[in-house]
Amino acid sequence: MLPFLPDNKNFSYRDNELWCERVPLKQIAEEFGTPVYVYSYNSIKKAFLAYQQALKPYPHLMCYAMKANSNIAIIHLLAKLGAGFDIVSGGELRRVIEASGDPKKVLFSGVGKTYDEIAYALENDIKCFNVESEPELERIIEVAKAQNKVARISLRVNPNVDAKTHPYISTGLKQNKFGIAIEDAPRVYEKA
Repeated sequence: MLPFLPDNKNFSYRDNELWCERVPLKQIAEEFGTPVYVYSYNSIKKAFLAYQQALKPYPHLMCYAMKANSNIAIIHLLAKLGAGFDIVSGGELRRVIEASGDPKKVLFSGVGKTYDEIAYALENDIKCFNVESEPELERIIEVAKAQNKVARISLRVNPNVDAKTHPYISTGLKQNKFGIAIEDAPRVYEKA
């Protein structure tokens, strides 16, 4: 375990019964049925603040990957703590906004962004689009021009480096589907 990660005392056994914070899980199961997902507010908060503290000496924005869990209560908690959000769809942006998250702290990643999603993200002044391909960049430019805006972007560059991971999760080789080829990146950035 990394030294700055808090240990988790928010899930504990009391008299052979598992509790989350001050609530026995048996009570939750009886009230809501099973299966049921139970999250510890304090565990999430402590973990987030531990990372914030570790990064304090450096300029940073910690972004929660919405694909991990799009529970509105969790998004709201993280937004209150100052988190940004990494999204892959307009629906995820709507959830961030619904949970009082700041669109100016949203990074829009993922392939296949639609015209409507790009327009919605620009209307809400997100922090940045992570561009996965040249055609996607052209789509973002087209939508931004129609709104008389300049979209903030970053390029996902495929470095053509073998990380020697399982072939099904490999993302950094030229034959993988993710990112702009490293040799094309300067030209594509100039185009942006």
